[in-house]
Amino acid sequence: VEDVELANERAAVLAEAAALKKLAVDYMHPEVGVTSVDGACFGRNYFNRASAPEGEDDEFADERAEVLAEAAALKKLAVGYMHPEVGVTSVDGACFGRNYFNRASAPETEIVEAKPEESSTDTSSLQALAAAVKGANLPSTKSSKLDMDNVVSNAAKKSASSVNLFGLSEEVM
Repeated sequence: VEDVELANERAAVLAEAAALKKLAVDYMHPEVGVTSVDGACFGRNYFNRASAPEGEDDEFADERAEVLAEAAALKKLAVGYMHPEVGVTSVDGACFGRNYFNRASAPETEIVEAKPEESSTDTSSLQALAAAVKGANLPSTKSSKLDMDNVVSNAAKKSASSVNLFGLSEEVM
């Protein structure tokens, strides 16, 4: 008795799964269309019949054509921007350009390399400047002692608008 009930339940579950699969296929593939074998099923297309009212005015059709042309131009620009390897093609005879860098009559340019002694003098001047700034006793690196009133003691009073130029003397340059 249990085997018959189990077999009937299994058959019902498999039939329901097959029906769900058919619905899923119909939903995912609308291009397949609907087929009917019942003679009582019929329908009428109210959009493509001869007596159907015109669906779009001329000005709307013109505006739609302009929008589609603009979208096509934007797509062409986007493709040109995203794929520079395609290159530029021109059909206008008035469009021309000239490469002034690779032409035969271009003046020859020489590549000048830095001499090793110049780079060592630059390095030594930078090291001297760094040593001068490091040994300048900047206020941020100087330790300050506070007295009982939380005021820095033995601090030189300077104007707030004073400018300190460290390491820019003639000795360093």
